[in-house]
Parts: sequence; structure tokens; C-alpha cells
Amino acid sequence: MTTAATEPVLAWPPSPEFWSTQFPARTGGAVAPYLFKGLVPADRLGPGDVLDGLRRLRRAAIQGEPTSARTRVYVGEQRRDEVIDTVLSVPWSDEEFVAWMQNLTGADRFSLVINNLETTSPKLAAVLGELIGSAHAGWGVPIGGSEQVAFAGNYAGTAFGVHEGYEDAFLVHLGPGTKHFYCWSGELYRELTGGRAPTFGDYTALLEQGERFDLEPGDVLFLPRRVFHVGVQDEFSISVAIPLYTFSDTRMLALSVLPAVLESAVGDVADETPSPMHALTAGPGLVAAGLASAATDMLATVSEQVETRVAELVAARWRTLLSNGGWETSEHDLARADAAREAAAALAAGGTHVRVAPPYTLHADPDIDEHLHIGVTVRGLVLQVPESPAWGAALASLAAGRTVRITGELGGDTLALLLETGGIQVLTDTDPMEESA
Repeated sequence: MTTAATEPVLAWPPSPEFWSTQFPARTGGAVAPYLFKGLVPADRLGPGDVLDGLRRLRRAAIQGEPTSARTRVYVGEQRRDEVIDTVLSVPWSDEEFVAWMQNLTGADRFSLVINNLETTSPKLAAVLGELIGSAHAGWGVPIGGSEQVAFAGNYAGTAFGVHEGYEDAFLVHLGPGTKHFYCWSGELYRELTGGRAPTFGDYTALLEQGERFDLEPGDVLFLPRRVFHVGVQDEFSISVAIPLYTFSDTRMLALSVLPAVLESAVGDVADETPSPMHALTAGPGLVAAGLASAATDMLATVSEQVETRVAELVAARWRTLLSNGGWETSEHDLARADAAREAAAALAAGGTHVRVAPPYTLHADPDIDEHLHIGVTVRGLVLQVPESPAWGAALASLAAGRTVRITGELGGDTLALLLETGGIQVLTDTDPMEESA
């Protein structure tokens, strides 16, 4: 079954009305796939931007610069890890990308997958950050953040076979070719296959039972969680998946929040009483009893603080996530490094103003700590900067999204520290801006 083309959504980024009215109406309340035609303007993003991200990864590999982005290569459904170093190092010259990849893989059809693509290019992070930011404002915030996963190739079918998605996601198609995307509800897939395991090999019969979406450049497919899917194409194209990581409450508590709460109940190591030596003949029972008693005491202490501590931890995570434009924070972010170098160069060349680079935001703590520092969160990083009236006013303006003039009071180490985050742009008097401080 092929889903017919729908009318294009012209507004970019999507408006609050889109998320509050059109999006839930067309997706059955965010539970059914739906193809939004022409959502991403062609002049905002294209397949060349993803290839530029790959070029940035290659440059990092050659220069020995660490990166959190992860590259995988597949021929059919076979993963070809031995090709990755070649892809990241062999000269590209003027050869067409498809021919270049065919030569490297020794195959006519291939797929290249890049996780955390947002860390490879400020443009990719910014433009798709507009989509994510509009979803935050109009639909909601996934507390686990998001990432970009690029799928580039001329593959006959997704390397993972017909498989289940575990998060809500947007699939942004950049072209240049058309991608045919098939979806099955979990109920229908289990009825057709007898289970939830992925289907590999020849799944032609399954395709006849799936809902087909034909993705053209600029289209965005909403793919709800627990929907089985596969991409099929006859020509080279590039798509970028943006999963929304909405962890379950129990998983988030068990893996992230509660360990931090328990850690806060542990005293200074110098004041701790070491576990005694235990008699061999007594066996492990006394050890277990002692630890159980200590655990009971610790949990009793933590239970009195849990509401306050959880609120503090989640608030800090919330600020970190939003300050990074909704993208999950990565340790080695090439886009951050490039933006920081660009900002430093612009300052050295006579920059006169600063502002927070979209889609990022800055959050300043109005309270001053015991060391007379202001807490600042920007681009997913938490900083402590010395308090001063000038910086207090400047940070408040930057947090409000305004542009700030660089004065003698706003230079030095604090400005350098902010620029190193990669979340601050340096402008000159000739750049369009709204000055506020």
C-alpha cells in the first residue's frame, strides 16, 4: 500500500500551530507514521552538507583528532569494518562519491552509516536543530536528547533488514534520489512473521503488506516507536534519522539519577571506616549482613533527600540538554572545535560583539557561589566564571538571546573560556545584529 503525497508544509521551522494541531492530527497523536512533504527547504540543507560532514571526519582521522562520531560501512547486510579506515584516509580527489565508495568496497551497492553526525558540522547541527527546537517548543522535550544518524548509499535495502524502532524519530530525506520506505505496525509484523526478530534476505513478500512512503528531497517522515520499517532505493540518496531519546522513568533512575543520588550520600574517603578483614571460616554471610545493614542506613539517609536531589540533578540535565540545542552531549565534538576556532579567529581579527550561536542557548545561575563565581551552562558545558557587574549583565543578555558588545570589562580569560565552548559567535560592526549591552 502506497501512501499518497500530501500537501507541503511551507513554514520552516515548523510553527507552534503545526505541532499543536497538524502534527497530532496527521500522526494519530504521534503513534502512526506520516510523511510531511517538502518540509525542509532545499536552500537550507542538502546531501552535500552530509558529505561535508564526512570530509570533516576524514580530516580528523588524518590529523589524529578524536571524534565521537561513529562510521560504519555495509555491503548488503554485511558489515565491512575493515573498510572504515580506508574510507577515512584514502584520497577522495574529484571522483564522484558513489564511484569512490564502489572502488573502496569492491561492490556496486553499499551503505555508509554515521552516528552523531551533528558533531561533524555546525551547519548540520544548526539547521536540523531548528526542527528539533520547534518540536521542543510545540510538542515536548525528550530528556535523553537527540542525535543525527546519516544513511548514505545506493543500497537495495537497509543493512539492518526489516527491524523495529525503539524511539520516536524523524527521517529527513535530502536526496538526490528517491527513497522508498516501508512500515508495519508491531501487531501486523508479528502476524506476518510470527515474532519480533528482524527479517533479512529476501523480504519481497513482506513489502507487499507494508505501508510505502516515497521520500523525495526535503521530505520528513515521522516514524513512531515500535514500528517495523526498512528503506529501499534504486539510486544513491542520503537521509538523516533523528531519534528522540525518551528514556523510561525506571531506566533513567536506575542508570543515571539514583547512582548520582547515592554517590552524594558517601562521605569523604579520608573519614570512611574500612571494611574489616573477615575470617575464612565464617564464610561470606557476615560480609553480606554488614553490607545489608550499611545499605539500609544509606537508603534511609537518601530517602530523606531524594526529592531535592532528583530535582537538582534533573534541572542540571535539562539546562545541559537545552543549552546544546537538544543534541546529546558528545565528548569529542568536531563541530564544537571548529566553531571555537572560528570564534577565536574572529575575535583576533577585530570582532566587536558576541552572541549565542543558534540553536544553542546559554543559562546563567543568578546565585553566586562561595568563590564568587557565576554558574554558566552553554553548548552542553558547565562553566564557572568570576562574578562582576559587567559579566552579570552580559550573561543575562546572552541568555535572553541578545547580542552583546565586547567592552574592556568583557575580555580576558572569561571571554576565552566562553568561546572555547563553541557555542558563542563573534561578530563585527558590519554584521547584522541587535545590540543590547
